[in-house]
Amino acid sequence: MERDPVRSIEYLEIAEVPGADSFTDGERQALALINRRVAAGESLAAIVDFVFAETRSLMPCDRIGVAFLQEEGRRLVLYHVAASYAPLYLESGYASDVRGSSLARIFGSGMPRIINDLEAYLNENPSSESTALLVKEGVRSSMTCPLIVDGRLVGLLFRSSRMPRAYSAREVALHMAMAERLGQAVEKAYRIEELSNAFNAYMEMLGFVTHELKSPLASIIQTGRTLTGGYFGAMEAKHAEAVERIIRRAEYLLELTGEYLNLSKFESGKMTMSARPVDFTAEVLDPALELVGPQMEANRVRLEREVRAGAGVVMCDPDLMRIVMVNLLSNAVKYGNVGGLVRLTVRFSGGALAVRVYNEGPGFPASQKKNLFKKFSRLQTDELMGRKGSGIGLYLSWKIIGVHEGRIRADSEPGKWAEFSFEIPARED
Repeated sequence: MERDPVRSIEYLEIAEVPGADSFTDGERQALALINRRVAAGESLAAIVDFVFAETRSLMPCDRIGVAFLQEEGRRLVLYHVAASYAPLYLESGYASDVRGSSLARIFGSGMPRIINDLEAYLNENPSSESTALLVKEGVRSSMTCPLIVDGRLVGLLFRSSRMPRAYSAREVALHMAMAERLGQAVEKAYRIEELSNAFNAYMEMLGFVTHELKSPLASIIQTGRTLTGGYFGAMEAKHAEAVERIIRRAEYLLELTGEYLNLSKFESGKMTMSARPVDFTAEVLDPALELVGPQMEANRVRLEREVRAGAGVVMCDPDLMRIVMVNLLSNAVKYGNVGGLVRLTVRFSGGALAVRVYNEGPGFPASQKKNLFKKFSRLQTDELMGRKGSGIGLYLSWKIIGVHEGRIRADSEPGKWAEFSFEIPARED
């Protein structure tokens, strides 16, 4: 065992740590229990809490913490803490730089570390904020072991006691055996949670940005319409055409912001379904057709509408179903032929509402069908790649039909037509 000449720290050589054959039956049983809990795939916090509760009788322990390396090994972040006391001053989320700290030697050598007199260590290292916080909690001894996965050091497992001189090579041996069992499962759980947090942060940012863009874009469109309408005086044809191009581009961006805003709400759980009895024609179809109407006029689309008179009442969320109908109708125009046919068919039968949206156009090959309802996926055909789209609308439609316990499908005859249809449970009026 090597004592740091400057600091009150003891670094153990691996050869000094007793082997597993020195463990008692109770210690082996505890390690076996940890193995089973790790294999069960529980959350990282649950595994650490279990280790804390299960091993306190085997060695002095008032606190356990798990920390992970971030920023390419330059920063250590405390992920989870379990303790027998309160309050905690060194809490989850605390981060510190590795460079210049006594932890750097652990990362460099993989050797465990013992500090059996934290007060003395703090006197020698008064700038150590983490030590000051632990001492404030009443902690007097600390034992640190590396978490290693596939030869990579990914983090540290800390065990602390409020008694001074609590740890020796024997406790380090058991602590290292636990760290070995925890390593890979702990890192996987942590990385999954990291990805989840990053995804949620991304969705929040996406929602914020798209929300902030909606009003300026709507204002640009309104101002453009005012100009082309002659409110400020007649415009020359070339000027009017330039403003129309600005309007069309702003409308495309406004459509995109709406889709991304809806996506962010769904993915972050802020979009929920509020089902009620809905007159599907009056509350969903007619508003959707009104929204898509200008797009149909611009593409000279011929609309055929086949809706049974006195259409039934549907138990659904009208706001969400309008998103579906606008997406399907808008896509039929966008990816159909200019001057082509769009046919909307609505039927109520067998306790279900069935809706079909057909359009004349290039359609899509059967090999591309599997990509239609995936997020950000677009059809890879020469005819369709040149037409603007986000790859979000059909994914959102699939999500919405799913929460209504329905099914959505697509079919096509390449070069001639495409049809999207869905069914949701309904009750006739």
